[in-house]
Amino acid sequence: MHQEELIPVRMVNEYVYCPRLAYLEWVQSEWAESADTVDGKFVHRRVDRASGDMPAARDMEPDESLQARSVLLSSQELGVVARFDLIEGEDGRVVPVDYKRGKRPHVARRAYDPERVQLCLQGLILREHGYVCSEGILYFAASRERVRVAFDEELVALARASVQAVRDMAAAGVLPEPLEDSPKCPRCSLVGICLPDEVCFLRSRKDPPRPLAVAPDDALPVYVQAYRGKVAKKNDELVITTGDDGTETRARLRDTSQLALLGNVYLTTPCLHELLRRQIPVCWYSYGGWFLGYSCTMGHKNVELRTAQYQASFDERRCLDLARTFVRAKIHNCRTLLRRNWRGEEKPQEVLIGLQEDRRRAGRARSIQELLGVEGAAAARYFAAFAGMLREDDGMGRGFDFRGRNRRPPTDPVNALLSFGYAMLVRTWSVTLACVGLDPYRGFYHQPRYGRPALALDMMESFRPLVVDSCVVRVINNGEIRPEDFIVRATGVALKDGARRKFIAAFERRLGVEITHPVFSYRVSCRRVLELQARLLGRHLLGEIPDYPDLTTR
Repeated sequence: MHQEELIPVRMVNEYVYCPRLAYLEWVQSEWAESADTVDGKFVHRRVDRASGDMPAARDMEPDESLQARSVLLSSQELGVVARFDLIEGEDGRVVPVDYKRGKRPHVARRAYDPERVQLCLQGLILREHGYVCSEGILYFAASRERVRVAFDEELVALARASVQAVRDMAAAGVLPEPLEDSPKCPRCSLVGICLPDEVCFLRSRKDPPRPLAVAPDDALPVYVQAYRGKVAKKNDELVITTGDDGTETRARLRDTSQLALLGNVYLTTPCLHELLRRQIPVCWYSYGGWFLGYSCTMGHKNVELRTAQYQASFDERRCLDLARTFVRAKIHNCRTLLRRNWRGEEKPQEVLIGLQEDRRRAGRARSIQELLGVEGAAAARYFAAFAGMLREDDGMGRGFDFRGRNRRPPTDPVNALLSFGYAMLVRTWSVTLACVGLDPYRGFYHQPRYGRPALALDMMESFRPLVVDSCVVRVINNGEIRPEDFIVRATGVALKDGARRKFIAAFERRLGVEITHPVFSYRVSCRRVLELQARLLGRHLLGEIPDYPDLTTR
């Protein structure tokens, strides 16, 4: 007989507070830290350490007093499990004490229902184990107040009904509706995952969403490209050894979002284990800059999202709809980049008009094959005019001769920059998609192929001109990278180590630039936009929003 999974009592608290939050955390295994969750851990630092003895109910003496911290108990009758912060006992009775980080609310019952329900369930668990328990205590750390909560019939009935509601919600397998303009949302740690305002706006187009309230993330990727370099761990730092003289560079793990290794770089096993524990992915490149793959933990637990992704990927109509969106956005952004950065006196009207027509044709394409033809024609048109965005020389009579896109290997410096930038963007998108629960290898426009991150290639289409192409134009026009920064061989052209470092820095700067989101009209970094777009795709695949809103610039 199949035994039902025990529901954490904390999830029942979340359900009473917000059913959508409970579903995201328990069913889809979503989680994100915030200032409030970190502060909550600090408040619980003492009670989270197990201490004290918790004798069985039959072994308690009538005059015995006890204090036990971090006690794990479950109820088979209710189907719940709880870790008690503190259990106090005296005169044959026990009282659960639940710690809360904030101040006591000034309401009639001196506490809100989510906390009262959670505490009541702890009391019911203790009763099932034979203890006498008629009340509990909520301890509010910020105001240092204890609030007694009596387990009366009304509260017990609400607690039991809430447990059943959580179980019914999970069995239904449908993500509850987002709250509309709720004061609960801005401080919720999962607001950047739930996207309540964005989902409501994309459905109705009525009320513009409030600015995305997510904690700032100052962590950045660490790149190591030194030949025979070594990356080890010491305390809470990465120790990177390079050169024959053993030069050391250090980077704090808390400031590291990814570790990118180019070429023959040695990563120690203890260091890899720590990176996996901290969920910091390791990205592997060939020395020439080809993205080989990445190492991460067991992966995201949101099976529902991947199931929806796979189902959509076998639906030809949905694949075509998404593919048209990707290609239309890419052509639009290519046209915008040309219009903004053209260095001649007159804009290339013929090219701009042609790209506008290509965009319309992409929106009318009746098959993936037809769409591939439209995209190819637009790319040829765009790259034929690409040189018009580059300055003719660097002031010393030397310039970049670009006559069209080529690759594998690139045969000129501009193509070398473009190929290296696209490889970095594939890596960035692959990691982003995996982190939100999508499979980077199952796409809708790019067909699945062994080792090919098809969805990452899909999602990066509109970002090629926004991130990589604009970055190439900038480093060339600003003189950051010059013609002598490349190695020319019979088989192709490659960046020298110093120039590669400069381009990596420019690429990361570009991702850090804040832009105004064209759909939601709030300011957000380009790096955060990637995650936002990935989550919006997930919301579309799960049926919460009718269309996927790709990113286009004005």
